[in-house]
Amino acid sequence: MTPPQVLIVGGGMITHDQILPSLYHMQRQGRIGEISVCSSSAKTVRALAHAENLLRAFPGQSFRPYPDPHHGGHMGPDLFREVIAGLPPRNIVVAAVPDQIHFDVIMTALRHDQHVCTVKPLVLEYRQAQEIEREACRRGLVVGVEYHKRFDDRSLMARRRYREGWFGEFVLGTACLFEKWYYRHSNFQNWMTTENSDAFTYIGCHYVDLVHFITGLLPAAVSVYGVRDRYPNGNQGFLWTDARVIWNNGACLNVQNGLGFPDDAPGTNTQGLVMYCKGEDAGGLVTHSDQYRGLKYSYVRKPEGSGATIYAEPSPDYFQYLDLGGPGLTPVGYGYRSVEYIINACLRAEAETQGLPEDQALARRQAILKEYDAAGIMATPANSSFNERVLEAGRESILNGGRVVEIAWQTAA
Repeated sequence: MTPPQVLIVGGGMITHDQILPSLYHMQRQGRIGEISVCSSSAKTVRALAHAENLLRAFPGQSFRPYPDPHHGGHMGPDLFREVIAGLPPRNIVVAAVPDQIHFDVIMTALRHDQHVCTVKPLVLEYRQAQEIEREACRRGLVVGVEYHKRFDDRSLMARRRYREGWFGEFVLGTACLFEKWYYRHSNFQNWMTTENSDAFTYIGCHYVDLVHFITGLLPAAVSVYGVRDRYPNGNQGFLWTDARVIWNNGACLNVQNGLGFPDDAPGTNTQGLVMYCKGEDAGGLVTHSDQYRGLKYSYVRKPEGSGATIYAEPSPDYFQYLDLGGPGLTPVGYGYRSVEYIINACLRAEAETQGLPEDQALARRQAILKEYDAAGIMATPANSSFNERVLEAGRESILNGGRVVEIAWQTAA
């Protein structure tokens, strides 16, 4: 089977930090073929192509840029449509764009018969998640949502033990994830504004997804209070949020998020999850202190990059480059494993149907999709659309001063 082409739509921070290096590594192993990156501006793809850490980790590897910074060509927010239309059927499109653009990119890919890996959240509306699910099923195409915390060993350990009954039943919990202040100076200030998104929608969805992933519970009501603040360019955003999520067993999770962790603090962010549980005659506890890295470094000079500090507590868990011999460096961590899992899911759908008549191939791909949905390890439109219900309710709540919005699952289509 010819290795598939992969097109990344979006050339921003997540593409640089996680997606492109993960794909480069899989390309180096021969599992995928040509990689392309499409952005709305030549400046973005030019910076990505010349990123020093990527050149050092993957010597000799490169991607096809759209637009080509050397030869001009069409530019603008709709360029991705043209590039996707030029892909042969059943390759892979990665959606790495602002939240409110996900639906457009994903549906364009599906309508051109492309498998999809998308950064979280899938979309911002439940009806859109349903439409994606129907279109993907009809065509037998994989859509994987890159909730990378699912692939943290901590999460997988907690999921297994919770579902085996070792913790009892979840009752009360807290979670937080605060990104560094310098995020305000990035492209976030152009899209994560009050009319489009908020800190809970963009960041907090990780922990809503994670509580379901561990417990299997579904959210029943949401309230989100947002504090409006200004970006450096003057745009207004809900840059601090406090959310309360009630689950269908009556449990309560409080989630705090923001773009406000001090740039001079030693970690790249602060984050963690605490879940209090109850058994018949004993209490259970799950505590993930994700901000504690177990490493303490003090350099002799300040490293390059936004938010870098002389004293650092780097994370060995999410994404790192290691020297394991051979050319370049090897990406490791749950950020890499998450991308790899979704790409492998796409590869399997094609490998197991190669050479079959189209009607049989479609039926087999559809059966594989149902396997992924049922397993629940990879987030799919069918098994994770509760996230879209939460985000929809959360947006209604935050725009109305934090009022409680119930999620009526019994009326869901």
